[in-house]
Amino acid sequence: MADEIQYTISYGKLAIPVYRAYATPLAGLPALPESTFTGRPNVLLALEIDVEVFGDTFLEAYTIGDNRQVVATDSMKNAVLRETLAYRGATMEGLLAELGRTLLQTYPQMGWLRLGGREIPFPSVPLSADGVPIDNELLFRRAHDERAVTELELRRVGGGIALTALRSGLVGLELLKISGSAFTGFVRDGYTTLPERHDRPLYIATDLHWTYRDPQDGVAADVSRYIAAEQVRDVVAHVFHGFVSESIQHLLHEMGLRLLERLPQLHSIAFAAQNRTRDPVAESPDDPRVRVATDPFNAFGAIRLTMARGGA
Repeated sequence: MADEIQYTISYGKLAIPVYRAYATPLAGLPALPESTFTGRPNVLLALEIDVEVFGDTFLEAYTIGDNRQVVATDSMKNAVLRETLAYRGATMEGLLAELGRTLLQTYPQMGWLRLGGREIPFPSVPLSADGVPIDNELLFRRAHDERAVTELELRRVGGGIALTALRSGLVGLELLKISGSAFTGFVRDGYTTLPERHDRPLYIATDLHWTYRDPQDGVAADVSRYIAAEQVRDVVAHVFHGFVSESIQHLLHEMGLRLLERLPQLHSIAFAAQNRTRDPVAESPDDPRVRVATDPFNAFGAIRLTMARGGA
């Protein structure tokens, strides 16, 4: 072959389910004006973990079938499960960082790692006896709401192991506001059938991802600068509730501004949103708040916005 082949390789284990009982509680986060969340008990820390391994030492497994350097992905899975038991921190980000360091220390042939985590939501079931709430640390329900996610990279730097990238997020957030949103003043031409709406119900679905000014804040044992997905959710919901927007673009920008204001450790916030607003069908002649809507045509408007602090 006239031209030399260039290779980019990786392999790993995806969607390793982990259910850790009685992890260290997350506590001591500063409250925000829009959020009373300051921690969680972590009685059940449930998540899926991905491990992706990079390194040219594995190339001969591809080119000539030589597996002498290959770490079986089943071994990676076992390491994740066993080391999760030993984890003494309180966050998904911290757990992934510790797992990655363990793998790199154990297997010198691994060049660098990318690890991902996705929360499996299991909120505690509220219980009561004779009308009085009771503590429940035993029973949890599987929820299919929004969930926290994270992805980080660990590399060998100067004889040590360094966290070189960290991005956390909240995905699958869906919010419906029945009044207090508008969409007017847009381009009208021969293709336009959408009426202007000065007060419309607005239903959005959005994924949010954020980065830190200092990625170490996201994995440190000291959680005072940790950004919790619950606080991000609360700030976003508070803005949506109180802000009269002219468009989803307008709304997302206001959400981003508020998050950057409230969280000085935040470097960037990115939204990937869809317009899921229902189509109006009927409105009461006596009270315009009384309305009926239905599901829209199955094609959604998509809106993206990334906001980052300027400078270094």
